[in-house]
Amino acid sequence: MGEMTQLTASDGHELSAYRAEPVGAPKAGVVILQEIFGITNHIQAVADEYAGKGYLAIAPAMFDRIQAGVRLDYAEVEQARGLMMQLNLDNAVEDMAAAADSVRTAGKVSIIGYCWGGAMADLAACRINVDAAVAYYGRMIVEWLDLKPACPVMYHFGETDPLIPAEMIEDIRASRPHGVFHTYPGAGHGFNCTERADFEPESAALALQRTLDFLDSSTGN
Repeated sequence: MGEMTQLTASDGHELSAYRAEPVGAPKAGVVILQEIFGITNHIQAVADEYAGKGYLAIAPAMFDRIQAGVRLDYAEVEQARGLMMQLNLDNAVEDMAAAADSVRTAGKVSIIGYCWGGAMADLAACRINVDAAVAYYGRMIVEWLDLKPACPVMYHFGETDPLIPAEMIEDIRASRPHGVFHTYPGAGHGFNCTERADFEPESAALALQRTLDFLDSSTGN
């Protein structure tokens, strides 16, 4: 459904992005933020899914400043983490802003991220102009709890996620008193990703429906 395109950040950096358009006029824009593995088939499928729901979707290649065209297998964790550690957060904010601006012609803009991208969605809610944000299992959020979101945010966590224990979720919840929090019994880390062994279809479907309802209520669609 989608195709690759180019975006330009405010500092002149050019990055690639996967853009998926709905049939007919879009109801709103949505930015889909990758995990640490790049613009994988899964991330493209997520963008396509939101386009199928009526959204103009864009998935920016957030690692292009470090290495263009990153598309790693989900087993290549160390290489993926190495790329993530090189990325400057201020640059990431600029790239998210460029992605949001690129779909603003569709009206209000939401931002949805997964794993590393989930944390980035929370950061975007704090630092750029978006109307709503959804963070799936974003562990790094604990690194900027002093920042406060300026738009409604929904958070999804797996109850058995070994990377995000219950105490960490409570720390995030305490710092985000206006956030909408959902945890999923029996779900581990990456429960939304069809390419991972810990994919949990029932939790993924419920989280998607909750997300769609949240976007509708938050953006007035």
